[in-house]
Amino acid sequence: IGEGGWQYFDTELMRKLGVSQGTLQPVEEKEQLELERRVALYQKGRQAASISGRLVIIVDDGAATGTTARVAIDAMRAKGASRVMVAVPVASSEAIAELRQAADEVLSVLRPTSFAAVGQWYRDFAQLSDRDVMEMLESHA
Repeated sequence: IGEGGWQYFDTELMRKLGVSQGTLQPVEEKEQLELERRVALYQKGRQAASISGRLVIIVDDGAATGTTARVAIDAMRAKGASRVMVAVPVASSEAIAELRQAADEVLSVLRPTSFAAVGQWYRDFAQLSDRDVMEMLESHA
């Protein structure tokens, strides 16, 4: 899911796993609430910058399937981005192929042939807390 109601479903993966749209509805609702909570917290009432006509670079910690970045690409295009690039330190070949269909350019430092999860390519893959994010945003305001 993404801001503005954007959703992306990997229908092929859903089919392979036997997951229906109805099964995902409770998850979607929970994640939508979490998205809204984070936007409110991180923006602190500030208006989001306009990206209309601008280059947007989406940076992620890695791409196993490319689905997360794919939602971001679609959301940025809907907001009027003139170009969308994706930059990741590590990605599967499947993710690169998926992202190249949607983005203008995809950059990845590592493209390992054996790829199980993004976290396997980090010594420390601890998730950031809201406090960590807020401190970084405030130090660069």
